[in-house]
Amino acid sequence: MTQHTTATPVTAPAPAVLVLEDGTVHRGAAYGARGARLGEAVFATGMTGYQETLTDPSYARQIVVQTAPHIGNTGINDEDAESRKIWVAGYVVRDAARRPSNWRSRRTLDEELEVQGIVGIKDVDTRSITRHLRSAGAMKAGIFSGDQAARPIAELITEVRAQPSMAGARLAEEVSTDTAYVVEPHEHGWTDEIVATVAAIDLGIKTMTPVRMAERGLRVHVLPAASSFAEIQALGPDGVFLSNGPGDPATAANQIELLREVLEARTPFFGICFGNQILGRALGFGTYKLPFGHRGINQPVMDHATGKVEITSQNHGFAVDAPVGEVLTAPQERFGRVEVSHSSLNDGVVEGLRCLDIPAFSVQYHPEAAAGPHDSAYLFDRFVELMTDASTQTGADTVTPISHDPALTPAPETRGGNPLNA
Repeated sequence: MTQHTTATPVTAPAPAVLVLEDGTVHRGAAYGARGARLGEAVFATGMTGYQETLTDPSYARQIVVQTAPHIGNTGINDEDAESRKIWVAGYVVRDAARRPSNWRSRRTLDEELEVQGIVGIKDVDTRSITRHLRSAGAMKAGIFSGDQAARPIAELITEVRAQPSMAGARLAEEVSTDTAYVVEPHEHGWTDEIVATVAAIDLGIKTMTPVRMAERGLRVHVLPAASSFAEIQALGPDGVFLSNGPGDPATAANQIELLREVLEARTPFFGICFGNQILGRALGFGTYKLPFGHRGINQPVMDHATGKVEITSQNHGFAVDAPVGEVLTAPQERFGRVEVSHSSLNDGVVEGLRCLDIPAFSVQYHPEAAAGPHDSAYLFDRFVELMTDASTQTGADTVTPISHDPALTPAPETRGGNPLNA
C-alpha cells in the first residue's frame, strides 16, 4: 500500500521595511523581534565578529547595517558577548543563516534578537544601503516589521525624522554599569604579584578591555560613568582609564572635567575611542561628527612614531579636531605640549593623541581586538610602562616629540570623507 505524506507548508516570513530620513525605503523580511525601532543608520564592514558588534555599547541607539552578506552562520555563544546585552537599536542583514554551524553555538542569532527585543530586517541589499550611507552620510532611520510594516510609508518617514539626532546625544550614563566591580589579574592567567591598580571609568566599556589589562597584572576597578575624582582618589590607583562609549563627546561635560582633574594630578592616563575624544576636549580641542564614521575591523592607521601601519578595529562617529604633523601647546595651556600620535590612512582623521609634558595618551580605535586584529595590543603594555615609570610619576619630561614625515601624513582636506572600506 502506498503511503502518502503531507509536506509541511513553508510559512512566509513577516514583512519588514527599512526607512531612512531622506525617504529611501528598502523592503525585506522580519528578522528577530517584530515591531518598530528607531536609530541612526550606520554600516559596519567587519566580515566576522557580529556577536561582538551587537553587544558593543558604543552602538547604542544605532541601526547597524552589516556589509558582510552572510550573517548568523556561527550562531550565538556564551563566551563572546562584549557586555551584558545587545545594544544596537536595530539590525540589517542580507542573507541570514537558517542553520548555524559552530561547536560553541547555543542558539541562533534570530532567536537571540527576538529574546532581547531587537527588531531586524533581512533579505535587503545591504551593499546598496551602504553605498547610499557612504554618499549621503549616516542618518536617522527606522525598522518596521510585522503589523508595523503595513503602516503608510509617509507616516513612517515622519516618525523617523522626528527622532532626536545623534549629534548632541548624551548616552554614556545609559550604558554604564550602575555599580563598581573589580577585574582581578589572577582570574585571567596572571600568577605574579599585582603590577598596578587602574580606575577604569565605564562609558560603555567592552568586556575584553579590562581583561586585556588583567592579563598584564593590572587590578582594574571598573567605575560608573558618573564617578567623581574623589571616588577615584579613594582607590589610590596608579592609573586612570576612560573607555569607549556612545554619544556626542561635546555632551560629556562631567567626564571632561573629571579628566582635567586627573591630568592636573599627573595621574597616568590612557583612553580609547570615546576616551580619546574626552582627552581631546579636556586638552581644549574640539570634536566633530564624521559623515559616516569608521566602523569595522580592517581600518588602517599610521603610527607616526614608528612609521608602521596598524590594521585596527574601530567604531566611532565623532573625531578630535587637532592638527596632524606638528607639536603644539594644548589650547588648555596648563597641560603643556601635545601631538597627534596616530591618524587614519583612509581619510586623515585623528586616531591618537600623546601628551609630552604629562603622562597621558589615547587612541581612537580598539586595541582590545574583540573582534579584530591584534596589531595594537602593545598599547596596553605602554599603559603599564606609563604607570610603572617613576620618572613620569614625578613629573619629569621624558617624552620626545615625533618626527613627522610629511609624505606619511594624509592630506587634511580629505579628513572625514572615506572612499574605502565600504
